[in-house]
Amino acid sequence: MARAVVIGGGVGGLAAGAALRRKGWEVTVLERAPVIEPVGSGLAIAANALKALDVIGVGDRVRELATVEGRFGLRRSDGRWLTHTTEAVADAKYGDSVVLMSRATLMEVLMDAFGREHLHLGTTVTEVDPDKGLVRTDAGDLDADLVVGADGINSAVRRTLFPAHPGPVYSGVTAWRGLVPRGGLEIPRSESWGRGTVFGIHLLAGDVVYFYATDVLPAGTVHADERAELLRRFGDWHDPIPALLRAADPARIIRNDVHYNAEPLPAFHRGVSPWSATPRTR
Repeated sequence: MARAVVIGGGVGGLAAGAALRRKGWEVTVLERAPVIEPVGSGLAIAANALKALDVIGVGDRVRELATVEGRFGLRRSDGRWLTHTTEAVADAKYGDSVVLMSRATLMEVLMDAFGREHLHLGTTVTEVDPDKGLVRTDAGDLDADLVVGADGINSAVRRTLFPAHPGPVYSGVTAWRGLVPRGGLEIPRSESWGRGTVFGIHLLAGDVVYFYATDVLPAGTVHADERAELLRRFGDWHDPIPALLRAADPARIIRNDVHYNAEPLPAFHRGVSPWSATPRTR
């Protein structure tokens, strides 16, 4: 049986593992965290992503646990609507809609689909030899016909494959995300635009509101109280943004600088694609 090692137990790594197992591969996913915590905020899963989840057999489960985007619109910071669209429009154009769910829920679905017994937690990869298919870890060495690097924006696997690539750079934009109980708030699904700023609101299952915000800041800026900073920047925007921020738990607000590869990678793989050729078996 062909063997694959996936480095990184996030959404991408678990999805890749589930896809390979459905094709008959023996798959091990390595994750350095000792436990999979219910971290993160919300995700909008578009039609193309839903079709990909259908391929690995979890699309219907995701639809069952998610909320449908429904009526969605763009607004100005003062609340004036700029444009609207609906689920029916997306479905007619793309053959599916957009759904929303928490990252933690999606992770649970993917772990069930992949098989938790194949997920090795608390395992740090120390070296990857792409020519030999060798993965060295602090728990021992693994060899594979295929190694998948799903270890995030600062991927060590990517640096090993393409050592001359400069890597990701700061985009100039930072992003806040959070989950807040709806309470009695009216939540029109929307994304509002200011001068270089954005604030989005989506309702998830269980009457939980997912919000995100972006602004232009120097890289590495740190605020002692991120909720207070959000209120300073967005507290005079249209309802229900100020009330939503006041209801947020400061300890649960996530902020990350947004990075990207300004210089494209020379390729996304090395060697023969496992989908276009039969790998050697053991």
